[in-house]
Amino acid sequence: MVDFYKLARPGITDLSPYQPGKPVEELERELGISDIVKLASNENPLGPSSKVTAGLAKQLEQLSRYPDGSGYLLKRKLQEKLGLDPSTVTIGNGSNDVLELIARVFLGPGLESIVSQHSFVVYPLVTKALGAELNVIPAKDFGQDLAATAKAISDKTRIIFVANPNNPTGTWVNESSLRNFLAQVPGDVLVVLDEAYFEYVIEPDYPNGLALVKDFDNLIVTRTFSKAYGLAGLRIGYAVSHPDIADLMNRVRQPFNVNAMSLAASLIALDDDEHVNKSVQLNTEGLKFLNEACGQLGLNYIPSVGNFLTIDFGREAMPIYDALLKEGVIVRPIGVYGMPNHLRVTVGTTNENARFVDALQKVLDHG
Repeated sequence: MVDFYKLARPGITDLSPYQPGKPVEELERELGISDIVKLASNENPLGPSSKVTAGLAKQLEQLSRYPDGSGYLLKRKLQEKLGLDPSTVTIGNGSNDVLELIARVFLGPGLESIVSQHSFVVYPLVTKALGAELNVIPAKDFGQDLAATAKAISDKTRIIFVANPNNPTGTWVNESSLRNFLAQVPGDVLVVLDEAYFEYVIEPDYPNGLALVKDFDNLIVTRTFSKAYGLAGLRIGYAVSHPDIADLMNRVRQPFNVNAMSLAASLIALDDDEHVNKSVQLNTEGLKFLNEACGQLGLNYIPSVGNFLTIDFGREAMPIYDALLKEGVIVRPIGVYGMPNHLRVTVGTTNENARFVDALQKVLDHG
């Protein structure tokens, strides 16, 4: 019998498949319960804009046609809304797709990427899949230590991943710290600034990566429609970079990597500022509620500026996770991030947040 694992590229067998948050349907099958609250995948609890859902109905009769592979209309809409030169934009099947495109262009054997401890699991995945080395920098207060990251740059370094804010910790870096860091990075080392959650951040000194791209040619900013816009199920995101970098990424990008429904939805979503503002307001209120609930329960947590909160239970968190499942509440265990004592909970609706806190209180009371 052929050993197909031996035929695989070096590094592939060391990878573990990405584990998403448990689906509601799976928990229903396992435990036979209903009325389940899912707070595991950092989704927008409001869902997509009603304007998006109404507008998509018009696209159904076009499903036999291939989408616009260049994303022409979306790039023009991004130009109109954000002032982006279309030549700087690369469209992807979610921001995960553009992260992989970046790695495919610039990483390989003999090269390395630098990531922070507790950073998004996709960064090591795309690095190791290409046979490149991974340099993990110890976190500082659960966030990225930019000073240590800068010192770690070597001749092998090709990409540095910086999530702002970071998933799963919710930590962030301010504008002066980020600018100072970027100024220290050699021009032939790319910095990927992952801003998947930027819409939720209300801190006054939070940097706008799109403005920084104009000052640093080696900076790539990635964004997504999956979070604040509520389009996670349609999978669409984009990268903004120097035109030459965008050109290289588009050379390896799969034809029609973004489907027609996703392109249509993103065009409508970008014009619905009211929905985004409502989503951000709900998140701000929800985070405050969860922070206060943790205080009342005597639980430590990592201050977050995203749409989630990571809670420290001071002990192995999986039994708490399993007990919450039996209460019909799905959160996210994050042992894979080196945080076995923590659970990450997405900010939901007012009722969902209260349901989580009530279930957590019950679980903790029963030990």
